[in-house]
Amino acid sequence: MAKSNSLLFFSLCFLVLFQCSIARQGARGQQQQGQRQQERGECQLGRLTAQEPQYRVQAEAGVTEFWDYRDDQFQCANVAVCRSIIQPRGLLLPYYTNAPKLVYVVQGRGMIGVMCSGCPETYQSSQQSERYREEGGQSQRFRDQHQKVRNFRRGDIIAIPAGAAHWCYNDGDEELVVVAMEDTGNNQNQLDNNPRKFFLAGNPQQEGQQQGQQQQQQQRGPGQQQQRRQQYRPEYGSRRGQEQHNAGNVFSGFDMEVLAESFGVDRETARKLQGQDDQRGHIVRVESGLQVLRPQSSQEEQEEQERGGRYQTANGMEETVCTARLIENINDPSRADIYNPRAGRLRSVNGFNLPILNYLRLSAERGVLYRNAMMAPHWKINAHCVLYATRGEARIQVVDHRGQAVFDGRVREGELLVVPQNYVVAKQAGEEGFEFVAFKTHENAMFSTLSGRTSAIRATPVDVLANAYGMSRDEARRLKMNRNEAILLEPRSGSQRRV
Repeated sequence: MAKSNSLLFFSLCFLVLFQCSIARQGARGQQQQGQRQQERGECQLGRLTAQEPQYRVQAEAGVTEFWDYRDDQFQCANVAVCRSIIQPRGLLLPYYTNAPKLVYVVQGRGMIGVMCSGCPETYQSSQQSERYREEGGQSQRFRDQHQKVRNFRRGDIIAIPAGAAHWCYNDGDEELVVVAMEDTGNNQNQLDNNPRKFFLAGNPQQEGQQQGQQQQQQQRGPGQQQQRRQQYRPEYGSRRGQEQHNAGNVFSGFDMEVLAESFGVDRETARKLQGQDDQRGHIVRVESGLQVLRPQSSQEEQEEQERGGRYQTANGMEETVCTARLIENINDPSRADIYNPRAGRLRSVNGFNLPILNYLRLSAERGVLYRNAMMAPHWKINAHCVLYATRGEARIQVVDHRGQAVFDGRVREGELLVVPQNYVVAKQAGEEGFEFVAFKTHENAMFSTLSGRTSAIRATPVDVLANAYGMSRDEARRLKMNRNEAILLEPRSGSQRRV
């Protein structure tokens, strides 16, 4: 009997402690969730604007232009966007960021190396290409080896994880233009929501490494926001004609003796690592062309065919961290996901056709609208959308939860517009058509339409529509059935599509 009483007593004690632990964890979880909600950008947006880059950083072989990530619409979506223009034989120096990012190749071609820690150096030179180096007065053979180098071209989406050092080189004959979006609100970023670039080489000009130290989180009015931007300008790049300041790479903060000991080199080599005398900026010119190990294009194509083709759908099971695909082309018309011969086409890249996006929690979409064609009013169910116009222009309207138009205007080539989650947006191309790329903050972003064959209105009973809008059943039936397209709507006026 005594043993039974003791067992019952300890059981009750354990139950009480367990319930207290669960309650404490629940309170802690609610507190952390509240903190995360507070850290997220405020989305009380009275007005959206289509913007061009406000700040630029000039370098020897190119320029990088930045949108003001402290603008309210970027703060709402917790993203930062930049555009780099790299001249032929221009090398964007190795660096990594505190947040994952997607890169879209607007123009040109090149090669990129993404260095994954712990992965093997699978590209190795042959005996015929061995070089000799002097060491201790003796000549020794040196065989270069490094991690995989990937080729990219116009229309490619490149996925880069947070903290993955990478470099980019323009091996084409024209300028290379890329647009990159960093998702600073992503769970891979354990710092604040300020974008940071950690360069491994050179002496890059100030690009905002300290831009968030004086950022204030309280809500500001228009006048305060303008004052905030004035304070922000010298910290994050510069406007055209303004003075630029150099900021060192990550080696420049270390003692030279520590670097020399870490790499087993002399002090002069360690000093060059720090790059303090380098005035070329973050994009440098390789005069004789970049010499790296990579297979010829024909060999690459043959290997891809042996693996089942470049665009073979993969479920990710056969991919490891070291061999994961990072690039997917979304510009091929023959691979459109949605196509209307009189309206245009859409092509998406997401966690299904590029599995690494399940890890990055990002996706993208490429859209082409023909002359005067429309995208039906729709909203993104689970993601913010960052739209960049690559060609032409369109009238875009965005409506918030209060039924107010927060944007109604033209978006032209080179401009960018942020559309927050659940805000309803409609696009109509101009006379020259409209092409865009949209970055999304979810690996499998979904949308819902208001008109068309798959819309919420089409799924609603006629009587519900008639009573909801105070119209006759005939009017409700026409409202529901007049458009049979899905999301790409051909122009009603009979104007011909762009060839």
